[in-house]
Amino acid sequence: MTTAIDSLLQILDLETLEHNLFRGRSPQVGWQRVFGGQVIGQALVAASRTVVEDRQVHSLHGYFMRPGDPSVPIIYEVDRIRDGGSFTTRRVVAVQHGQAIFSMSASFKVPEEGFDHQIGMPEVPMPEDLPSEKEMAARMPDTVPENIRKYWERERPIELRPVDLTHYFSSKALPPKQYVWVRASSALPDDPRIHQCVLAYASDMTLLDTSMFPHGKSVFLPEIQAASLDHAMWFHRPFRADEWLLYAEDSPSAYGALGMNRGLLYNRDGVLVASTAQEGLIRRKKPRE
Repeated sequence: MTTAIDSLLQILDLETLEHNLFRGRSPQVGWQRVFGGQVIGQALVAASRTVVEDRQVHSLHGYFMRPGDPSVPIIYEVDRIRDGGSFTTRRVVAVQHGQAIFSMSASFKVPEEGFDHQIGMPEVPMPEDLPSEKEMAARMPDTVPENIRKYWERERPIELRPVDLTHYFSSKALPPKQYVWVRASSALPDDPRIHQCVLAYASDMTLLDTSMFPHGKSVFLPEIQAASLDHAMWFHRPFRADEWLLYAEDSPSAYGALGMNRGLLYNRDGVLVASTAQEGLIRRKKPRE
């Protein structure tokens, strides 16, 4: 039986078409558009396959330009911008129907010793003390909106355990921050690049939601049009994406239908392994006349 994580690994295993040219596919699960994290993860796979093994990604910066069409493959073209003594730079463009839907720059670096500090992890309950999504759906079948309950019940490659559930079933205005434990739903191969690409995939989950908290809204509401516009990620230290990571998120600003969001990812020992930043569209849909 194919698990959700097997399907994700298949999606991230791009087909090589030609030198610097790769093809990726989307899961056929009825999505109207391609999940942004999928495009980020696949673009990172494409870039990584053109970089020597001893260099690991330390940062990526991407822009979403058009919604992806899940019914057709995505072509990823890699531009080998620079291979330096310490750093390697790649640019990736994702194309569908002859048009760019996403572009990304990624930088890779050789390992070396250096200064080391980090800010501490917030004090929150550990994942074992929190319910799984299926447990949440079972506990609150009549309290949570049906679309959210179905989302919780669906088998997905990334498991989420939010510290606070208030925003799922309340219109109460909340502080613009949230904490979510995340991990791959099954064990992953030991290749560090797979863990980086899976975390890149997962990093687009829940982040944009944070900018809706102060307004008592949710990206699940039909009145809200929400979409990731750009996404940046920095990889600081080694990690495993199949072990629990705390995603500490906040939203310092929302204005002009744009929400700004930041995230820090810690392992359960409090080690900061990655950071994210994203701006997204959060627009009230105009009522139909």
